Amino acid sequence: DLRGTCHSDLCGHDGVGTDVAVVCDLHEVVQFHTAANIGRAHRRTVHAGVCADFNVILNADIANLRNLLIALSGRREAKTVGTNDTAGMQYAAPYAATSIGEYFMAQGKDVLVVYDDLTNHARAYREMSLLLRRPPGREAFPGDIFYIHSRLLERSTHLRAELGGGSLTSLPIVSTEAGNISAYIPTNIISITDGQIYLAANLYQKGIMPAIDTGRSVSRVGGDAQLPAYKSLIGPLKLFYSQFEELESFTKFGTQLDKETKKRINRGRAIRAVLEQSRFEPLTAPEQIAVFMATNAGLFDGLTTEENKQAQKIVREVLQTQFSAEVTDILARKKIATETQEKMLSAFKSALQREGIKSDDD
Repeated sequence: DLRGTCHSDLCGHDGVGTDVAVVCDLHEVVQFHTAANIGRAHRRTVHAGVCADFNVILNADIANLRNLLIALSGRREAKTVGTNDTAGMQYAAPYAATSIGEYFMAQGKDVLVVYDDLTNHARAYREMSLLLRRPPGREAFPGDIFYIHSRLLERSTHLRAELGGGSLTSLPIVSTEAGNISAYIPTNIISITDGQIYLAANLYQKGIMPAIDTGRSVSRVGGDAQLPAYKSLIGPLKLFYSQFEELESFTKFGTQLDKETKKRINRGRAIRAVLEQSRFEPLTAPEQIAVFMATNAGLFDGLTTEENKQAQKIVREVLQTQFSAEVTDILARKKIATETQEKMLSAFKSALQREGIKSDDD
């Protein structure tokens, strides 16, 4: 099981664990030479590396991959092959990565392909097209740039059980200039995918990791893909947080605030604190729901950063030790009854008070 690390500096947590991870970075190529014969032809033709345990890494960041290489096995050797000098190699790299992913998908594996990033891929294709004297379009990109990316990303699929049950998931990364999400390439990718996670530079500069802009990050799949226990919690959280972002600017000028406004600001800061995540510390879905439940109830309002982290840890421990049946129900896509929520919140509050952590409502 390979857990890939997001290459964006704006992201402060690890990636998704899958059977096979293919990371396509258009800056460098790292080859892995192993004792296995699997994919040897691919290494010669597309400059990819296939490890013996079916972990595939194409064009990933050299420093991170060398550390990953040591963690996986000391027997493997890595060498680099430069691709920055030719636009053709940069253009072909994502298709090579997807082809390798499809090979493992056909074997019943679940494959994640990370394209880092398709903005550079589009520029490489633009360079090739201009050299071939194709007519330029918007921002000098050729007219078929949308088709190029849609043909690439729409190769993602989930096979039927009789075909092996494998899947291929694409995670494209796109660069923006000065946060302009309405530029040509970003809007193209947004219209192809099922949603986007927008990483904001200003949140990163404030130390908020991962630096996800909740206003611009959306999912077009909707609530159907969520666990039912999430739906009753996310609405109030989003409302409070959007109001908090509007009100936060007033606090910078020392404006006198009424009690209700202060409450909304404290709740918004608590929500922001629980949305932060340390590297390599992912939370399970029940743990997230428990923390969101406590946040909605105001148990974290007015706490300092350190107190908030400690309070979240206490809530997770109470969930694991006292509510194992509820955890099973959440994972079974069952709704949490109102009486159960009140019981859980009472246990959370009692545990926090025993540790001397009190919110503004206490």
